[in-house]
Amino acid sequence: MKNRDRIIRYYKGTDNGELAARLIDLADSTAKGRPYAVSEFVSPGAVQIGETIQASAPGLILKTFGGYEGAERVRLAFIKESYDGPVDFAITACHVSWDARYRLLSHRDVLGSLMGLGIDRSRFGDIIMEETGAVILTDAPLLAYLKQNFLKIAMVHVTVEDMALSDIAPKQEKVKEIKTTVASLRLDAVASSGFGISRTKAAEAIKGDRVQVNWQPAKGPSQEVQEGDVISLRGKGRMELAQITGTSRKGRTGVLLRRYM
Repeated sequence: MKNRDRIIRYYKGTDNGELAARLIDLADSTAKGRPYAVSEFVSPGAVQIGETIQASAPGLILKTFGGYEGAERVRLAFIKESYDGPVDFAITACHVSWDARYRLLSHRDVLGSLMGLGIDRSRFGDIIMEETGAVILTDAPLLAYLKQNFLKIAMVHVTVEDMALSDIAPKQEKVKEIKTTVASLRLDAVASSGFGISRTKAAEAIKGDRVQVNWQPAKGPSQEVQEGDVISLRGKGRMELAQITGTSRKGRTGVLLRRYM
């Protein structure tokens, strides 16, 4: 593939270095004869890698699908331009339910129990929490295993049932707009304002590898962020630096933040 080595060098040393190499191999397999090739489930940041690869692979189209409209974790498909047939993303869904008395089970509990079964994170997509249950998007061949082995979450008995993708409602997120000023565009300053925590706690979270910028690990509290960047804090969700609105009389930077609840 054109620019293969350059793309791998660019992502080498990051959490996405190995993923970039795997996605290039998928694109190559399509370019060499397959009608299409589909990746594992990936985070939103990996879509950018796919777009970079597609731009260096004439004759290929990139499509993404996560099982329902608005999915965050998706699968990428590299497709020959000449192919006009269906693309099987091999995604299915299941509904996990539990006793209403244990409604405080969290996304982290569900995710931790799945990982505890030895299932790699790349084999399932979004986990959509409900009051007394959850919807899990998963690799289709994994469904039978889940129905037989996914029996408990944090010692709470659960039931796993098939669910049609068409029954999943489009994702609807509450968005809170925050207009404020920050001392600088340092990551710790912006995260502090957006997530409503002290700058010290924001810096500690960043140093503790709990903060990502554009789905990549934060480089440090002093990392500069810019308009359009998405900042996520484990346990607090994510926000976007939607706009830099100017400079105040006191020299502070005005920002518009969109926090997704």
